[in-house]
Amino acid sequence: MIPEFPSKALPTKKCRECGQLKPFTEFYPHPQMRDGRLNKCMGCVRERVRVHREKNVDSIRQYDRERAKRPERLRYIVERARRFRSEQPEKDRAYCAISNAVRDGRIVRQPCEVCGRKDTHGHHEDYSRPLDVIWLCPVCHSALHHQKLCLLPEGIRAERS
Repeated sequence: MIPEFPSKALPTKKCRECGQLKPFTEFYPHPQMRDGRLNKCMGCVRERVRVHREKNVDSIRQYDRERAKRPERLRYIVERARRFRSEQPEKDRAYCAISNAVRDGRIVRQPCEVCGRKDTHGHHEDYSRPLDVIWLCPVCHSALHHQKLCLLPEGIRAERS
């Protein structure tokens, strides 16, 4: 139960980890705590999780692999793919076209055009041209989609236009 606060000022709480006084919104909900919020702020929790994952990378990867095999996770993946195909038919056709072309040998997968890594994804600038892709490794591809476009040299985009 989260207590009611009569004043309009945002209630605050002291983080047990860093000792800083922060607004309630900086703490995760936790129904077993008296005030309904965890006693460590979100930043401290994230840091602890990051450190834990770095120290236990092998066991966490194994756990993630096992979790991915659970029936409810498999059902979710199938449903998400079905929903994607129905909501994004043009993207789905483009993904299938490039996948089939690589499988059939009509297109050869190239190294990342930014960093040179061998494991790459085909990034579509225009889904109406399904076989026209920029080959990017997962890291560079993710950076591109997170608006860090500075990773792509100007020449790559200019050559494709």
